[in-house]
Amino acid sequence: MEIFTERLGTLADELLAWAPKVVGAILVLLIGLWIISGIMGMIRKGMERSGLDKDVIPFLSSMISVLLKVMLVLSVAGMVGIETTSFIALIGMAGLAIGMALQGTLGHFASGVMILIFKPYRVGDLVDVQGQVGHVQEIQVFNTIIKTLDNKKVIIPNGQATSGIITNLSAHNLLRVDLNVAMPYEEDFEKVQGIIMDALQSTDKALFAPKPTIEIEKFNEHNLLLAVRPYATPEDYWDVYFGAYRNIKAALGKHNIKVAYPKREIAIMNGAAISAS
Repeated sequence: MEIFTERLGTLADELLAWAPKVVGAILVLLIGLWIISGIMGMIRKGMERSGLDKDVIPFLSSMISVLLKVMLVLSVAGMVGIETTSFIALIGMAGLAIGMALQGTLGHFASGVMILIFKPYRVGDLVDVQGQVGHVQEIQVFNTIIKTLDNKKVIIPNGQATSGIITNLSAHNLLRVDLNVAMPYEEDFEKVQGIIMDALQSTDKALFAPKPTIEIEKFNEHNLLLAVRPYATPEDYWDVYFGAYRNIKAALGKHNIKVAYPKREIAIMNGAAISAS
């Protein structure tokens, strides 16, 4: 009983000796995290004011934040008496093991660095990545965030983004709008061509440098298929797409140009009816 009481007293003394260190370490940790948060806010504002590429800002911010927090944890560990050299060696060994287990994730990190260096796309660009078409919202350490045209949020790992074909639709700030119009064979092509050109000129946000193309694309069974190709900026693509169709339909109706459709003609020869589609 005396031995138990003696050991209990020793334990109590050790806890009392450790208590100030533990409390101090907790306070330093909490205050340190608060200070890091403030520092990161100032760093982000500084990077924004400096004109740093907006693609790089979230990437660098996350890296700096992780580095500062690791340094804080090491400082707190030293306060409570943990040997930091051994701690660093342990972290290194754990990092090696985790790195081997997360080779794919590290590959996404490396791909993120390559995206920031070679810039196949930037924040705000309209892109087609892995079949996903939309605007790049953010380039993160491991992922690229895309907002699709139907307002969906798509998260694409950077490794997958760079492993396939990337189509940057904003690269030249100009997109061709592909439209098709069916014209009856009996109508005069040059007349219809002029009507469609006038309709395009009345289409809001349609561009005329380069000049739109209006030509015969193919001969179908019941009509001529016309290729109508105006231009627009990536931001105005769908406005021009729908607006042009609407104006073309109105213009053709105004000039009594009927929409081509399958028809059947019946001729009477020698008292017998002969039909032709």
